[in-house]
Amino acid sequence: MKYLYLIFFLLFSGCSVKNFSSKESKIVVIKSPKLKFNDIGYIKDDGSYVRLELYSAGVAIESIDIKHLVCTKQGCITKSKFNKEYLHPSYPNDILRNILLKKPIFGGENLKKLSSGFIQNIKSKDYNIKYKVTPKEVFFKDRKNKIILKIKDIDG
Repeated sequence: MKYLYLIFFLLFSGCSVKNFSSKESKIVVIKSPKLKFNDIGYIKDDGSYVRLELYSAGVAIESIDIKHLVCTKQGCITKSKFNKEYLHPSYPNDILRNILLKKPIFGGENLKKLSSGFIQNIKSKDYNIKYKVTPKEVFFKDRKNKIILKIKDIDG
């Protein structure tokens, strides 16, 4: 009987383990009204699922999982509710995912290609955003809402 449990565990535990196609260690800076962080983080991606793991002094302090919901240690919420609570309610639902994956935001609005990367300057009555992506760094700053996300390669 105990072998049956062992076989069951081995068969079905494989489904719960995420195999990420990409795992990169970064220096992560996040400053928003509700979230402040400046230390090492890991960005993991499997194509449809993105995870940002935040570490302080080598200890995991937070994990933000993004798929159809955004999940943290406090639980799972919709992307729009995450934006409302942690970023800004007028941001598009996939803004954090796109920033973590170095993709254009706001549907590529005001996108200017650089020799290696791109920059976007986006302004409205709700935000004033500068977003720059290069191979070694991502920089997002909303001057109006005092939000900064900076993700930099450790070796860069």
